[in-house]
Amino acid sequence: MDFDRLGPSDPGGSSRRSTAPLTPSTTSNSSPKSNKKLIMLSILAAVLIIASAISAALITVVRSRASSNNSNLLHSKPTQAISRTCSKTRYPSLCINSLLDFPGSTSASEQELVHISFNMTHRHISKALFASSGLSYTVANPRVRAAYEDCLELMDESMDAIRSSMDSLMTTSSTLSNDDGESRQFSNVAGSTEDVMTWLSAALTNQDTCLEGFEDTSGTVKDQMVGNLKDLSELVSNSLAIFSASGDNDFTGVPIQNKRRLMGMSDISREFPKWLEKRDRRLLSLPVSEIQADIIVSKSGGNGTVKTITEAIKKAPEHSRRRFIIYVRAGRYEENNLKVGKKKTNIMFIGDGRGKTVITGKRSVGDGMTTFHTASFAASGPGFMARDITFENYAGPEKHQAVALRVGSDHAVVYRCNIVGYQDACYVHSNRQFFRECNIYGTVDFIFGNAAVVFQKCNIYARKPMAQQKNTITAQNRKDPNQNTGISIHDCRILPAPDLASSKGSIETYLGRPWKMYSRTVYMLSYMGDHVHPHGWLEWNGDFALKTLYYGEYMNFGPGAAIGQRVKWPGYRVITSTLEANRYTVAQFISGSSWLPSTGVAFLAGLST
Repeated sequence: MDFDRLGPSDPGGSSRRSTAPLTPSTTSNSSPKSNKKLIMLSILAAVLIIASAISAALITVVRSRASSNNSNLLHSKPTQAISRTCSKTRYPSLCINSLLDFPGSTSASEQELVHISFNMTHRHISKALFASSGLSYTVANPRVRAAYEDCLELMDESMDAIRSSMDSLMTTSSTLSNDDGESRQFSNVAGSTEDVMTWLSAALTNQDTCLEGFEDTSGTVKDQMVGNLKDLSELVSNSLAIFSASGDNDFTGVPIQNKRRLMGMSDISREFPKWLEKRDRRLLSLPVSEIQADIIVSKSGGNGTVKTITEAIKKAPEHSRRRFIIYVRAGRYEENNLKVGKKKTNIMFIGDGRGKTVITGKRSVGDGMTTFHTASFAASGPGFMARDITFENYAGPEKHQAVALRVGSDHAVVYRCNIVGYQDACYVHSNRQFFRECNIYGTVDFIFGNAAVVFQKCNIYARKPMAQQKNTITAQNRKDPNQNTGISIHDCRILPAPDLASSKGSIETYLGRPWKMYSRTVYMLSYMGDHVHPHGWLEWNGDFALKTLYYGEYMNFGPGAAIGQRVKWPGYRVITSTLEANRYTVAQFISGSSWLPSTGVAFLAGLST
């Protein structure tokens, strides 16, 4: 959320971003101290010039080829299969042109075009990443560099997501050629629908996050990046639409694999839905003294320990299939760029308890960062878990967006943790996530993102914001009706923090506001304090998204839960059907067939509390 999200409907009525100018960093070099250094600098300059020339030439060739292809496409006629397939997308003209430009598409069936669309989209993102990587040495402005680095990371993750989607559909039923001329065999694989929908939804979110980082910036780097990224979001959206339609489902934003389920089944369970193995269930319930950690972090050092979390993450294996445990002893850890990257899979962090093990930071948009870049701790490696830790960003409300915890990991579990910040404290960026028994503190949009996420038995505390600001608990940014994403707040307590409780009568607190067109958030069976405004929800900007959002409330209670004065937007609903409410439970919204039960933390699969 790096663009200015306030506008006319801003809770504060003014920009949340620092107005301090961002200036390029400069380096002052003295005369070379030796001929050797001069020679090395000359060689480096020559290499950069050659690299720039090669990159420009390649881009020119690609654009020239694209121009030629576009000319040829004017004289091409789509097959019936392509026409029918593209009619299901949000960008049909782009769909037709991009498919016609891909080998094998004119002889492909509609089912084969699903796979071709994935392959074609992967190719476009790969080309964009290649073209963008050559810009590194030209980026000087700190804010632009942060946005640029975000984009490279996010495009790389999108390529993995689409590649995994293709692999999930691969069998030996039919043979198609990919963009390299290689033959690959494809068919639908039973049980892969949920994964593919999640990964494509995440890839689409990644492209949006990338472009949002360049909002309020200017210059040649931004212009070139925008050019490189042209049409990528639309191509991913088309692939998502084609795939969701291929199952012949009535997809209205509820994950399509859930349409066939009996909605009233499995109302209650005392172990997670089926995400992890039996060992992981025990790890979330055992006392620390009984857990054998792979790495121990201790600020005081000692035998068998490391002193920093950074070092522990570096020592963790890549692509681990077993659970790798990092135990972080009590202490306050402030380290820059703490991130569990995509290659660090199945990593679990265990602390000595909330308020005892504290991972903290103060980076903010006010200091020239993108929102994505401000996180005190970030995780994108699949299978990330955290237990008994406080994640904090203490930048303060005047620094605007400042993330304490950012999660883009698929099958992520955050248990008995504190997430403490002000604006944008808890960034549930993408993929499938579950938060249980956590305390979350913030002010403006402090739970935000586009994951498919359930918060269960959590305490959600609104804090005292800056003068003239309003509190908004959620800002969900689902932009495409086919994304299987949303925020579900189930069996939680919506409370004022102590600093707000003393002045809550003068400060308005809302359940959420729509960041993107298809924003989706539900509150179910949760207690709401009297600090919640009677209207419940706040506009983003005039009537933006009020017809297309999905905001629901189901059997909440407490002084702030009265629905008599709630908003009358077309997209808002008081949920009265248990069938409809069940769609946003753990069992149906994020569980699917396998990932949560093995974590061992008690959870509610259905609606029962």
